[in-house]
Amino acid sequence: MIDHISVGVSDLDRAARFYEATLATLGLTRLVTRPRTVGFGKAYPEFWINLREAMPPVPPESGVHICLRAKTTGEVDAFHAAAVASGGASDGAPGLRPHDRVRYYAAFVVDPDGNRIEAVTFPQD
Repeated sequence: MIDHISVGVSDLDRAARFYEATLATLGLTRLVTRPRTVGFGKAYPEFWINLREAMPPVPPESGVHICLRAKTTGEVDAFHAAAVASGGASDGAPGLRPHDRVRYYAAFVVDPDGNRIEAVTFPQD
């Protein structure tokens, strides 16, 4: 249903470094580089960052977050570790999340601009 997503960033170089390291853990690489935008994906750009120089940090109470699918719990762990090592902040360490309908394993991070990003997988064991 969703073809691609994009987030605004105030510093394109800083954000590109953050997302290169973080998204690589989920198999996404930098595919497109333009003066004000960078696209990441597997076969085509699915995740874009767009320069918004005057953008203030995204307020934590905005409630907006983006969730990306991981294949394994190891990928979720690596996503979280890479994000924190690359200038992001933890917004929820990797682990099983209680839910009444489905068992899922996720981690939540905040990028340097305040965008909330989650990685999730659904372990079968």
